[in-house]
Amino acid sequence: MDRFDDIPETALAWHRDGKGAALATVVETWGSAPRRVGSQLAISGEAEIAGSVSGGCVEGSVVAEALDAIEDGRPMMLEYGVSDDDAFAVGLACGGTIRVLVEPVGSVMPEALLQDLVEARAARQPVAYVTGVDVERRLERAGHAVRFRMDRSGFEDDGETFVAIHNPPLRLLVVGAVHIAQALVPMARIAGYDPVLIDPRETFASESRFPGETIVHDWPDEALEAHGLDARTALVLLTHDPKLDDAALDRALGSDVFYIGALGSTRTHAKRVARLKEAGHPEDAIARIHAPIGMDIGAAGPAEIAVATLAEMTRVLRQGA
Repeated sequence: MDRFDDIPETALAWHRDGKGAALATVVETWGSAPRRVGSQLAISGEAEIAGSVSGGCVEGSVVAEALDAIEDGRPMMLEYGVSDDDAFAVGLACGGTIRVLVEPVGSVMPEALLQDLVEARAARQPVAYVTGVDVERRLERAGHAVRFRMDRSGFEDDGETFVAIHNPPLRLLVVGAVHIAQALVPMARIAGYDPVLIDPRETFASESRFPGETIVHDWPDEALEAHGLDARTALVLLTHDPKLDDAALDRALGSDVFYIGALGSTRTHAKRVARLKEAGHPEDAIARIHAPIGMDIGAAGPAEIAVATLAEMTRVLRQGA
């Protein structure tokens, strides 16, 4: 998925309202498509839609076919050849092919299975929906490690089994409302993260300095416990203050967060490591901390440090620690 959306939730609601519903999923497309493989369109039996499967060039046909599929209670694999002129009109450099799997809810995709998917998404649990025209539909929480890490839906080697990855939205917890955070938070949002700024110092963490952002004035350990620390969460510590940073690290080192970064020089980090060891944290847990924070790009100034930090977060997310 490009971003966490409410497409499955909308389809389930339409189905339960008695309207009928289908989910249309992009299962194959050209390389420069405006919608990634795994993108979805929900269609109700009253021709309501939510989401999209292209830049607008095939939606009308998909809706018409989906209405027939809902009535007939059968899946459909649709394929569209897009000409160079049509492709250019929706923002593509050249033409190609797009394949879309349409699955009516109830008759093809069981309501209970869709409900399980919706519940997993609400609980921030990564889940893979395994499907296809003639494939036993099911949810899988194990396996598909590369697909989960890369957010990559696609066909398995048999060319028939499609795996749709439903990852929770990426989340960034930033401790310390400093200048770097003023650059990092909007950058992270553009990159697909839902940022949360944590700082008990209300003078720093103010609406005027971070307009429109989610700001929490609790102590970091309390804020992290309230928000939860899972494998789709990155934690960035920017305060230099052991009273704030160490409290957050105490919670984070035993968690599943995929990235922990801490601002400070090599000397500052050495002191931090010593404190954490004294507090009883094992060396392998402490080694998870990326410090000094960010990729070594020679960053100078808050904005460049934010760029380096976001780059390092991306590398760890997609390639591993």
